[in-house]
Amino acid sequence: MSEIVLKADALTSERDDRLLFQNLRLEFQIGEVIQIRGPNGSGKTTLLRRLAGLADIVEGDLYWQSGYGEDNWLDPSKYLYLGHKAGITGSASAIENLRFNHSLKDMEEPSVEDLYHALEKVGLKGFEYVLAHNLSAGQNRRVALARLYLKEQQVPIWILDEPFTALDVKGVAHLEQQIEKHAQSGGLVILTTHHPLNIPSARFVDLENFR
Repeated sequence: MSEIVLKADALTSERDDRLLFQNLRLEFQIGEVIQIRGPNGSGKTTLLRRLAGLADIVEGDLYWQSGYGEDNWLDPSKYLYLGHKAGITGSASAIENLRFNHSLKDMEEPSVEDLYHALEKVGLKGFEYVLAHNLSAGQNRRVALARLYLKEQQVPIWILDEPFTALDVKGVAHLEQQIEKHAQSGGLVILTTHHPLNIPSARFVDLENFR
């Protein structure tokens, strides 16, 4: 039986006097890929940000298993959160951005070889020292996603908000493979996407069922 990482009870959120979701109950296990679904404005990003401890407009209780967090709060060292925005500094190069974003986790600094490998995996070979403001929107997105390919960044929980944005067909396929690989190797991936997800084992939580 898989290890239960999170239980959530009666999660409810309103914004601007509008109900997003209510009485949402969740149970996530190691080895799962979970897609949070719903139309624009249904609260998908709000929910992901609450799971990552970045939003306080969600009522209810979260119970992280010991080792991953303490009751309502997930241990920052146990997860990686990628939001809508790439979080990239335009005046820094691709490799500098990747190194800096990794350093925020207070983990061992990756080798130059590992940084090159991660950028190559997202199709940025040859762009390592190009300043981000000279890269396209899709390339900046890939700089952020390169964190998922760093060996040292294999924290157990990935929380990804629209990770396929601005990626081409090949990039989407590679990222789906990486997400599935992470789950199969003992991770948990919680994501939102408007892209048809090609991961057969993925499970869905539809926020429209909780309004």
